[in-house]
Amino acid sequence: MAELATTSSTRKGTLGEIAREFLRFGLIAYGGAAAHIAMMEDIFVQRLGWLSRERFLDLVGAVNLLPGPTSTELAIYIGEIRGGVPGLLVAGICFILPAAVLAAGLAWVYVKYGTLPNVEALLFGVKAIVVALIFQAIWNLARSALKTPFLVVLVALVLVLAFLGLPVVVLLIASGLVCLVLRSATAKRLVAASPIALVATGSASMSSVGLFSIFLYFLKVGAVLFGSGYVLLAFLRADLVIKLHWLTDTQLLDAIAISQATPGPFFTVSTFIGYVLGGWKGAIVGTIGMFVPAFTYVAATASFLPKLRKSPAASAFLDGVNAAVIALMAYVGWQFARQAIVNLQTFLIALLGAVLLLKFKVNSAWLVVGAGLLGILLHALGWA
Repeated sequence: MAELATTSSTRKGTLGEIAREFLRFGLIAYGGAAAHIAMMEDIFVQRLGWLSRERFLDLVGAVNLLPGPTSTELAIYIGEIRGGVPGLLVAGICFILPAAVLAAGLAWVYVKYGTLPNVEALLFGVKAIVVALIFQAIWNLARSALKTPFLVVLVALVLVLAFLGLPVVVLLIASGLVCLVLRSATAKRLVAASPIALVATGSASMSSVGLFSIFLYFLKVGAVLFGSGYVLLAFLRADLVIKLHWLTDTQLLDAIAISQATPGPFFTVSTFIGYVLGGWKGAIVGTIGMFVPAFTYVAATASFLPKLRKSPAASAFLDGVNAAVIALMAYVGWQFARQAIVNLQTFLIALLGAVLLLKFKVNSAWLVVGAGLLGILLHALGWA
């Protein structure tokens, strides 16, 4: 597989190939950024061999240091590797499009009828299989990232600090700096006597809001927001509910529910909210505003990211960042598992998924589809 990844990643693909794979991925990408990263590792590293596991891990570390939607930026990076700037645009748009279309359609139903479709049965099985996908990705990436005993210790330390609530960006940068410092022979002698300090930084109706205001607001969010969907939720509530009064708490929670119920990037919550605030045009400008920064960041950094690994200092920094990424994926995976594994049935689905992934190398797309159908069947039989 390593030979396949090396050979395949040296050639470019067609835009049709990139569009097909990312549309397909966008339709089954449930579970948030950690799950998306797990699925991309399975699809684009293991199955298609578009890039090596080491390069994939470097990209994961890089996108975690950028503001905006992490998994979308990772998809855009992979598109750039496979097809240059055109591939960058095609991959990002095709990953976002299924979720945006579904969110806009559900927003239309919500505004017209004041209710949300019940997707609990579908997500019952899908969430359990996502736990298995995250476990598989952590296992695979850890084998590439944890090159020394110190990096294993660093993962454990970051995991503990994540549970204590330190900000994600602080943990990533601090881990990179620690490995950079350890590159020096003098620092290696001093580190035993010097503690590592981490400093923290701290009923439905359509509203009438101008399209340009919607665009500018989501452009700002996409450009500056670090962190997970939970951070986005807090950010949106502070602005849209408390400060601007564009939405009620109920409308915001419904928007979040739809974003969790649809595949693809969680940040397509902007599509739903845009529709509630400004109809179809609001959905379009909200989506564009949210994701334009992601395309911009990737286009601006893609050319020099591969060069960083060739620099000893930058390589050491990336090793530390990648170790922190493994720890943070484990932290998010644990949080997600607590929500997804709610009874014996979901535990068995997750266990079966892990066996099929690790031992039989079953395609993750088929597992997600099968788990969704199984969830619907179990609900129909009253066993969920």
